[in-house]
Amino acid sequence: MSTIVVVQKGHTACIAADSLTSFGDQTLGAQYDCHSDKIQKIHNSYFGIVGSAAHSLVVESALKSAGTTARLNSRADIFQTLVKLHKTLKEDYFLNPSESEDDPYESIRFDAVLANAHGIFGIYSLREVYQYQRYWAIGAGADYALGAMHALYDRLDSAEDIARAAIEASAEFNNATALPMTVQTVAVLSRS
Repeated sequence: MSTIVVVQKGHTACIAADSLTSFGDQTLGAQYDCHSDKIQKIHNSYFGIVGSAAHSLVVESALKSAGTTARLNSRADIFQTLVKLHKTLKEDYFLNPSESEDDPYESIRFDAVLANAHGIFGIYSLREVYQYQRYWAIGAGADYALGAMHALYDRLDSAEDIARAAIEASAEFNNATALPMTVQTVAVLSRS
């Protein structure tokens, strides 16, 4: 599992992620993994995915493919991109969309957060999309990260400092989260 956070403060958005990969009880730390960075860049957006380790490479490939137009500028754009992505994941990458027979829609089987010039967003398995005003966290250490960000948001001026503290807290208290972390920041456009 992973812990990934997004923070927006002032005109800066930040995304930060731990580097531990786990397969049940087995872990793969950054010192053994050539690709431990969980933050990916698509166009002008940074995103991180939690769920099966397979999702990261598959989603990156699908979003970069010529057949998938990834627009990630708003909640509506992200949703439309996810609808197209879901079809591509099923047809070209053999996604098994079944999670629970009680789900009202087929699942994309991962959760993600992203940061770009338009803000910070969360994406969930049934293609729910949220835009956050301050911060959010996903993954195994999300509870610890949310607590750290809640405690520090009004005390620190830097989105990056808040995000770093959140990942550090998660790594300290969650056994599926470990340092080192990776961090990316982006300037956020002023809202009209």
